[in-house]
Amino acid sequence: MLSILIVDDDVQIRELLREYLSGFSMSVIAVADGKEMLEKLENSTFDLVILDLMLPGVDGLTLCRNLRANSDIPILMLTARGEAMDRVIGLEVGADDYIVKPFEPRELVARIQTIMRRARGHNEHNKEQKEAKFLGWRLNYILRQLVSPKELVIPLSNAEFRLLTVLVAHPNRVLSRDYLLDEARGRNMDMFDRSIDILISRVRQKLNDDPKTPSIIKTIRGEGYLFDAKVS
Repeated sequence: MLSILIVDDDVQIRELLREYLSGFSMSVIAVADGKEMLEKLENSTFDLVILDLMLPGVDGLTLCRNLRANSDIPILMLTARGEAMDRVIGLEVGADDYIVKPFEPRELVARIQTIMRRARGHNEHNKEQKEAKFLGWRLNYILRQLVSPKELVIPLSNAEFRLLTVLVAHPNRVLSRDYLLDEARGRNMDMFDRSIDILISRVRQKLNDDPKTPSIIKTIRGEGYLFDAKVS
């Protein structure tokens, strides 16, 4: 049984989700703000946190950033703000997926299931492989770090790490934007496709890959992106 922590200041939303998710054999605890969230996390173990963006006191983005700095627990952002850049920011600070109010409760269940499948698969992958190497670079799955050929640690946001992990796992294959959305972020709104282009640009910068003539992450016009490197 999955254990879910919901953080939302709307009591109706909390009660609706508590009742609905319980029908899918999920154990649900719902709180109204960041203070209560931290108290629950200190005293209990959860499989996933559903976190509202607009909260009284400390906002959801700050809570997400702080939680991700200390834990790998999956986080699903729940918010009424639907602008693409808001979604990018939420994912950049560590969220695993993002759903915009109003939403269908069944869609939320589907996203939870997708996030948990990905989390289990990621954990199994890390048990088998701790590090990937390409072109003198090293991507450490345990420390979640990118190390340059000069042995410099290049900081990666959560979103950048996840995207690079997907690219490295499929070298010399064209990956569509839809596939990258599904594998690196989970199912998102159609208008959010642009976020992959933004993340690709940021990862290229981290890899010193010339954006005008990239040699590592290549754009395949009309199809997607190709990670052009031998990975070991």
